[in-house]
This record gives sequence, C-alpha cells and structure tokens, in this order.
Amino acid sequence: MTHNIKLSVNLPCDRVRAWEAIADWEGQGRWMLQSKVWVTSEIREGVGTTIAAFTGPFYKRYPLFSKLGLLDTMIVTSWQPPARCDVMHTGKYLRGAGTFELVEISRNTTRFNWSEDIDCSRLQFLVIFPFLWIGVRISLARLSTSLRPPE
Repeated sequence: MTHNIKLSVNLPCDRVRAWEAIADWEGQGRWMLQSKVWVTSEIREGVGTTIAAFTGPFYKRYPLFSKLGLLDTMIVTSWQPPARCDVMHTGKYLRGAGTFELVEISRNTTRFNWSEDIDCSRLQFLVIFPFLWIGVRISLARLSTSLRPPE
C-alpha cells in the first residue's frame, strides 16, 4: 500500500539558487536533520545518479553506529533542473518514490514542494509518519534559514 506525505516551504531565493542547494547531495547534510548524504555512482547528477542517506542520532559516525538509524538508498529517475527531481527509494526498509519540486513565486522567493509516496502497511505508516513529518519540517526550515541573504 502506498501512503503520501507532502510538505512545502517558501525559500528566500530564486529557483536556481534553491536548486543548487538541493542538488548538492553531500551538502544536504548541512540542512537535513541528523543526516549524512553521499553519491554512490560515478555520475553526480541526472537520471541514474545513485545516492545514499543515513539518518540517525550518530549520523556523523556512520557506519560505526549504523544499527541506530536508517540507510536510505535512492536512484534519480527524473532530472529537470531547476524545477524537479524524482527519486526511487530502493532501500531494505524504505521503498517508494520521492519528489523535489521548485516553483518560482517571485524573483526572490521559491516554493519547495517535497513529497514522498511510501510503500508500507497502514500500521507502519502510522508509526513512522510523525517522525518523518517532524524531521522533514525541521529540515525544510533549516534549508530556508541557510538560504537567507546576508544582512
């Protein structure tokens, strides 16, 4: 069974700058809550790029404490800079599809729409939903803060 989660945030920058921050896979660790992200393929962008993300309390010490978190492996299935990136989650525990979509609101504001279609039972989704929602909400707020223009 597939369950959907959608969250959005307005980012204080143009769409190109937002895309550069989001498509910097290793850089995502600066704004994604308790996560370390890395590219696992020779190609670094575009369809076919493979990525791994470990999320957990000791993410900086991965793989030493790998049992205390979740390893999420993904493959990019659609690449439309600076507007959209789709991934397929291919991990042992997390499966489904994810989408990053950027919509330009004005010259200095871009809406970032994050959505996930998670393949799991209803009970599993009810257990993980609160943690996923809070984690993504905090991560999107951190991304927005990191993209504020200098004062």
